[in-house]
Amino acid sequence: MKLGIFAKTFPGSTPETVLQAARSAGFGAVQYNMACSGLAAMPDAIERDTALAVARAAQEARLEIVAVSGTYNMIHPDRSVREAGLRRLETLASRAADMGTRLVTLCTGTRDPDDQWREHPGNHRPDAWRDLLEAMEAAIAIAVRHDVDLGIEPELANVVDGAVTARRLIDELGSARLRIVLDPANLFERADLAEQRRLVSEATDLLADRLAMGHAKDRSPDGGFTRAGRGVLDYPHYLACLKAAGFQGPLVAHGLGAEDAGEVAAFLGAALDRAGIPVEL
Repeated sequence: MKLGIFAKTFPGSTPETVLQAARSAGFGAVQYNMACSGLAAMPDAIERDTALAVARAAQEARLEIVAVSGTYNMIHPDRSVREAGLRRLETLASRAADMGTRLVTLCTGTRDPDDQWREHPGNHRPDAWRDLLEAMEAAIAIAVRHDVDLGIEPELANVVDGAVTARRLIDELGSARLRIVLDPANLFERADLAEQRRLVSEATDLLADRLAMGHAKDRSPDGGFTRAGRGVLDYPHYLACLKAAGFQGPLVAHGLGAEDAGEVAAFLGAALDRAGIPVEL
């Protein structure tokens, strides 16, 4: 398993700067963000030379670009905002191969007009699901055109709010392009150990055939987010579930500052070792 981190954890606006920092902190992979190339996270245009510079910097740093972030609010209440996001997704997907990756991560979205990570009661209405299906069908067509996969992440605040709704989306769309990014800290806010383990086991059981990436952050006792190893998440159980599911993809840390990256790499490396999962450098 490759141990990775969000590239934008590190300051800098060139891929050489951020990718060397990721390697120095002990990681062998990154989930890239175009902000690390001095652009908007979802730019209107990406020059081919800009994308190739990412691949070149990754090779020099001995890192793998395991995904590029393509998150926008797929069910934003304003259709024009959704359409703009879709156009930018095509821009990103068209350059993914040049950057050295075939996975683009998405946000299934919320009806909140201001924050794509904030829950909204409208997320659970039938019209929100219909809009998500429409947006995902268009995104899948883009993925087919550019030979990439799309990674969605079950997230309490989004319309795909857990493993059951993620499985429903997979089954209704019927596309092999749709993959799962699993972050167990996004499956609960506050839960006792038994419920936490149930949720993580359910997610890996239901989604094992579509897992493309694991994420690694944590939950503090009050329900907030914190960095991996500093909260209540049962990492031995999470990693055991990934192992039982036959998952061999990357485990990518986020939700931390650059100053904590080395400590998080050490924590995750030790946890993987205890789980009997070899780390590919």
